[in-house]
Amino acid sequence: MIVVKLGGSLLSHTELAQFLQLAKQHGKGQVVIVPGGGVFADQVRITQQQWQYNDRTAHYMAILAMQQMALLFQGLCADLVIVNNVEMIRSSMQQNVVIWSPLSSELDAAGIPANWDITSDTLAAWLAVQLAIDHLILVKSADFSANSTLQHLSTFGIIDDAFVDFVRKHTLTIECISYHQISNFSASLKKHV
Repeated sequence: MIVVKLGGSLLSHTELAQFLQLAKQHGKGQVVIVPGGGVFADQVRITQQQWQYNDRTAHYMAILAMQQMALLFQGLCADLVIVNNVEMIRSSMQQNVVIWSPLSSELDAAGIPANWDITSDTLAAWLAVQLAIDHLILVKSADFSANSTLQHLSTFGIIDDAFVDFVRKHTLTIECISYHQISNFSASLKKHV
């Protein structure tokens, strides 16, 4: 099984539909997609700067952004199943590819800090740990070399600030794939599902 985090900024690339189709084609019963917040989360950042509301409010709004993106992904690929409760994901995966639409109440109960250090990248890693899935693929809209370290990606803002510390504490195999590396994504799905 694999958790696949599809960055919300992939909306600006036509490859997004291909990533969703490949996940659907190769991932039934094996893949959980975690959506980024994309333009919806970007709007939260903009309005927080303008109105100076606190990080907890912004966190809840960013979770709603991920939920919006989950709906958008399902709109692009109707066969994907949206699940919001972590405990329901495995049973929903039997013959489906699941999109996780996180609940802020579950994240609060798990003690996930409500700040911008943690975005959908770390939430995807957290979900993998909760589901005892050891393989995580992060698909990003940025360009970076294949031998980039996680620390390098964090330093340049490609993955969030909390990700490196979180994954050091857990046994996860992590692949970071750029939006134009669709063949790498396809090969990884075929290898691991």
